[in-house]
Amino acid sequence: MNRLSQIKPFIVMDIVKKASQIKNAIHFEIGEPDLQPPPAVWELAEKAIKERQNHYTESLGLLKLREKIAEFYYRKYNVDINPERIALTVGTSGAFLVAYSILLNAGEKVALTDPSYPCYKNFAHLLDISPVLIPTGKETEYQLRPEQLEKHSDIKAVHISSPSNPVGNIYSEENLKSLTEYCDEKEVYFISDEIYHGLVYEGKEHTALEFSDKAVVINGFSKYFCMPGFRLGWIILPEELMRKAEIVMQNVFISPPTVSQYAALGAFDYEHLEKNRLIFKERRDFLFDQLKKIFDIDAKPQGAFYIWANVEKYCGNSFKFAQDLLEKAGVAVTPGIDFGKNNTEKYIRFAYTRDIQHMKEGIERIKKFLEDLQ
Repeated sequence: MNRLSQIKPFIVMDIVKKASQIKNAIHFEIGEPDLQPPPAVWELAEKAIKERQNHYTESLGLLKLREKIAEFYYRKYNVDINPERIALTVGTSGAFLVAYSILLNAGEKVALTDPSYPCYKNFAHLLDISPVLIPTGKETEYQLRPEQLEKHSDIKAVHISSPSNPVGNIYSEENLKSLTEYCDEKEVYFISDEIYHGLVYEGKEHTALEFSDKAVVINGFSKYFCMPGFRLGWIILPEELMRKAEIVMQNVFISPPTVSQYAALGAFDYEHLEKNRLIFKERRDFLFDQLKKIFDIDAKPQGAFYIWANVEKYCGNSFKFAQDLLEKAGVAVTPGIDFGKNNTEKYIRFAYTRDIQHMKEGIERIKKFLEDLQ
């Protein structure tokens, strides 16, 4: 089979495009924060441009930024990371590509949760890697469990996210520890997508590096740091894999975007970031309280900025529901089928990445849309 034929459209981006053509559309679809990064980000970006910093950096990225990231891990998790184990990437998408390229060969299998971020499986298909979708749901608190992996003895890597997209759940400390220990014992690579770390409202997020030096951790500046357009992420690898990663990055990216790297040096303003987190928490509380009156919701999200809502009592086809809601009410949401096959036709994902006034208007339109369905 032609591998490109297996790569499906990223549905949410198609919805974003369509919604942009609708006047006064309400946006619940895309996971792009509308809040601003710390002011120093803009100051350092401007400074880099004025100083004509348009050259390549080394392929792994600016060492002083990698040192800042290492300091972040020590401050937040009390984990001591050698900056030489950190590589800066073109967004977290670049990090996924690097991880899959160096950890897996064509034909090998990577375990993914179902539902999960759509691009994981598409990166796998791009590299002729086989994604194995393992169902997670309300009964497992949307967490992958080691006992589920026992049924898949031939997998070479496990890839999870916490807080997750699309559900917003956090893996418990106990379960994350069990998963990393299982993978270490079975000599299976454990990939932890931690892009929503920092955007947590109940409980505490844990990095996989607290439990295993062998874990591959991916994070970036798009979500918590509110820098999506700068396209800058990072990957933390075991020392013995760094040269392989560097070779891939030399050939595929040359280097991460230079101005973005200089700008990101100003991102670690924790007072500013905490103010942003509290705004997202307020939005979550508002939207959850509104949506639970309308839809069935399995659990209140603990982190990220998503709510996973069951729309089955109105429509058993989430794609059609999302299309009709956009066309008839001007409200953009993401259909669950973008995230996998495990009952996803029953769900839609809401993103609370706009202000409460915007969301209030969206809720009123949804209520009117549903009244007209009756």
